[in-house]
Amino acid sequence: MQQDRKIKRAKTAQQALESLMRLCARAERSSGDAMRLMATWQVPQQERDAVLQRLRDEKFIDDRRYAEAFVREKINLSAWGEYKITAALRRKGIDDNTVREAMSLYVRTDTEERLEERLQRKARTVKYDTPYQLRTKLMRYGASLGYSFDQVAQSVDRIMENITNDTCEEDTFTLY
Repeated sequence: MQQDRKIKRAKTAQQALESLMRLCARAERSSGDAMRLMATWQVPQQERDAVLQRLRDEKFIDDRRYAEAFVREKINLSAWGEYKITAALRRKGIDDNTVREAMSLYVRTDTEERLEERLQRKARTVKYDTPYQLRTKLMRYGASLGYSFDQVAQSVDRIMENITNDTCEEDTFTLY
């Protein structure tokens, strides 16, 4: 299966360094991103480490700076939850201490409001036959955003309450 993957042209360590400097000058990159790119360029492992160390020394790559920018972006622009952000940073090769530090810097107080807003938007567009189906779809969607089960359940309960009060008479509708 790996033969099906498109392999980029092999590069020397110096070429990889120059390419990564250009890439890092345009956008933040993590050390894991750099290592993955060098692997696709077939740079030998010991040379990869030397290139990565030089990028760190010259401040082209800083995992802490990258993690802080990533967390800020995903909270403010994408409205991701803590679990999804943490998992994404770990996949990028950021160590757990750096992830915890970055997450602690950007704890938002309005996460419940942002989650509820996203769930309300989703409730307007999702198709469902029963309230149970709507609740299930909203729970899955909230979990996919990376919020805790308790946060999602509380927000979905409030949304379901509003929907039932707005669209149904109390005696014909029950929450599941």
